[in-house]
Amino acid sequence: MTGKTYAARPRRFGVVLASLALIATACTSGDAETQGSDEADAAPAELSISPDTGEENLPPNSPINVAAEGGSITGVAVDQSVGDDDEDDSDLYDMTGTLNEDDTEWVSDWNLRPGAEVVVTATAENEAGEETELVHEFTTEEAPEGSRLGLASNFPNSGDTVGVGMPVVINFDRPVTNKVEVENSMDVESEEEIAGAWNWVDDQMAVFRPEEYWEPHQQVSVDLNLAGVEAADGVYGNRNHKIDFEVGRELIATMHVPDHEMEIEIDGEHDRTFEVSNGAANREFDTTTSGTHVLMERHEDLTMDAATLGIDEDDPDYYRLDVKYAVRTSNSGEFVHEMSSNGNIGSANTSNGCTNLRMDDAEWFFENTLMGDILDTTGTDREFKWDNGWGYWQMSWDEWLEASETGEPQVTDGSGTPAPVHGDV
Repeated sequence: MTGKTYAARPRRFGVVLASLALIATACTSGDAETQGSDEADAAPAELSISPDTGEENLPPNSPINVAAEGGSITGVAVDQSVGDDDEDDSDLYDMTGTLNEDDTEWVSDWNLRPGAEVVVTATAENEAGEETELVHEFTTEEAPEGSRLGLASNFPNSGDTVGVGMPVVINFDRPVTNKVEVENSMDVESEEEIAGAWNWVDDQMAVFRPEEYWEPHQQVSVDLNLAGVEAADGVYGNRNHKIDFEVGRELIATMHVPDHEMEIEIDGEHDRTFEVSNGAANREFDTTTSGTHVLMERHEDLTMDAATLGIDEDDPDYYRLDVKYAVRTSNSGEFVHEMSSNGNIGSANTSNGCTNLRMDDAEWFFENTLMGDILDTTGTDREFKWDNGWGYWQMSWDEWLEASETGEPQVTDGSGTPAPVHGDV
C-alpha cells in the first residue's frame, strides 16, 4: 500500500453497516431464493494487518495497514498503552485512519506512541453481512531521554481568546530536520473552514497562518500528533498535545503615520479615534515600521531599555524609560504604549519608533485589545519584515504557501493534513 492515494474521506473512522434482510413472502420468486442462497454461501471476508503480530520494538513511525478481500472493512480500533498512561489525556491518542474508495484498504493517519504495547482490532463483512475479526499485537521502541521532541512553548494557549490575525506558533525544544513529517502531524480545525499552511521561521519554530484572517467568533483546535514522528535522525516525538482557543471579535487598528491618528474598527464598525505620536524617523532605528502587525505580549508596567536593542549606554541614541500599558507589535522594540509626557501626541512624530498614546487612550487600548488583533500601519519608508515578531501577514498567501515544506494547503474542516506522516518503511 506504500504510495497509494486515498480518496478524501472523514478522518474520524467509524462505520456502521446495516445488514440487508431478505423478507420472504408468498410472492417470493425463485430468483430471489437463489440470490439469498448465493449470499448465504458467500466466503468469509479475509483480513490482513501490518505490522505482523508479535513484532517487537518497531519504529514508532511505522504505519498500520489493514486490507480486506472478499468484503469491506467495517471497523479498525487501535489501543496504545504505555507504562505511564494518564487517563486524563488518553483521548489524545485515539488513532484515526483513511479508507480507500471501496472500503478495502485502511491506513493509519498518525504515528504510534513510543514504548507502547499496541493492539489492532479490525473487522470486515462479506456480502452476506457475516463479520470477520482479526487482532494483531506488537510493541514500539521507546524514545530515550535526550532523543525526544517536545514543546518549549506555544501561542496561543488553550483557553485563550485571540484576535483574527492570530498565528499558531509552536516552539520545539530541539531542531527539526524532517520538517515535512512534523508539519503534517499538526492538524488545525476551525468551525469556519479556511485554507492555511505551516511555515518554519527556523529549525525549532513552526507557524500556522490561514489564507485570510480568521472569521471572528469561532472555536479553533490544534491537534499536535507528535508522538512517534521522527523529527530528526533517531529523534521521536514522545507525546501528543491539543490546543483549543477562541477567535473573538474582529478588531482592526489602522494608522497612516503622517496623520498622527489611530482608527479603531470593531466587527466592521468604526469605534474610536486616538491621537498618537510615532517615530521621529531621523534614522532607521526610530522609524515606525509600515505593514501588518499582530499584537503580541502586553505589560501594564514596562521599563524600555535601549540596551536590549544593542544600543550602549554611552550612545547618544540610548534611552531608558518607564512606561505603562505597553503592547508589543514587533521584536525590534516597537510597542503601543502610554507616554503622557510627549506633548507632540496628535501633532508631530517624535518617539523612538513606538506609538505613543495619552494615559486614558493607552489604558483603553491595553484593556480592550487581544493578542492577535491587527495594527495596519502605512506612511513610512521602513518596511515591517515578515520575521520580525509576528509579521507573517507581510507575506502574500502564495508566498506563504510556497514556503511551506509541503507546498500544499491544509483545510481546517477536519479532513486532515496534506501528506503522510510516516517514515520510509
